[in-house]
Amino acid sequence: MKNIGIYAIAVCFMLPACSPLEDRNELTGSITADQLNISAVPEIRDGVNSNYVILNSDGNPCLSSWDYGSGTLIGTGGRVQLLLTGDNDIIYTGLNPDGSKITKTLVVHVDRTYDVPQEWAFFCGSGEKTWKWDDQAPSVWGNGGYLSNVGPGWWTVQVGDMEGQTPGEGAGASMTFSLKGASLTKNKSDGSSESGSFSFDMSSTTMNAGGDALWAIGKLNTSRVTVLSGRNGDGVLVYNYDILKLTDTEMALGWPEPGATAWGTAWYWIFRAE
Repeated sequence: MKNIGIYAIAVCFMLPACSPLEDRNELTGSITADQLNISAVPEIRDGVNSNYVILNSDGNPCLSSWDYGSGTLIGTGGRVQLLLTGDNDIIYTGLNPDGSKITKTLVVHVDRTYDVPQEWAFFCGSGEKTWKWDDQAPSVWGNGGYLSNVGPGWWTVQVGDMEGQTPGEGAGASMTFSLKGASLTKNKSDGSSESGSFSFDMSSTTMNAGGDALWAIGKLNTSRVTVLSGRNGDGVLVYNYDILKLTDTEMALGWPEPGATAWGTAWYWIFRAE
């Protein structure tokens, strides 16, 4: 029995799986972008490249993420939807076991788009669209009743007075929504700008106070930047908005004060496409 035990220990030391040195080498290794084996292949529909793309990075010893323009996919692969025809950049980022990062850009050509929600065109046109305060509306910012008003109804501010509310974001300021990177840029009247991103969810609706019609037809979410004068009267910044109206030329947004119920205080923003 003693000899059997000694033999087993000796065999363990001889086997590669028992070597702690080999495990450490795997954990601290890294590859370069040139060594990546990744792909982005468009699905063929009606004989042409569609805007649905299959991403794959299986077999690479790194954690994977993909920036495909209007969103980010975390993982070794999956199916994503692009929004633009023509050449689209998909940026792959890999995190090596040693903590180093590598990036590589794949170019995917799209011949025809399918199933793109019309709201993308409302926000961004055919690529990007600029929005300003609606100078045709009686007021463009202020508060009113939650789930009842669909624009400023109590304290109302006209375009000409917005500069006094938020310097640089009154008349002459604008914001640009872009399909590329789902980006949102706020262009201030003093020449400065702020950039971030946006997303929307048209399945997130809200009924009005009477319960007989929609008050909000969806949600607009912004990151790192607000819409023009995106705050309430106390200066609290707002990044998540109810979409009350959205067409090719008009946009109305609302935001209830925390805890507001029907006819509580909500804030409103009224814009028109340039």
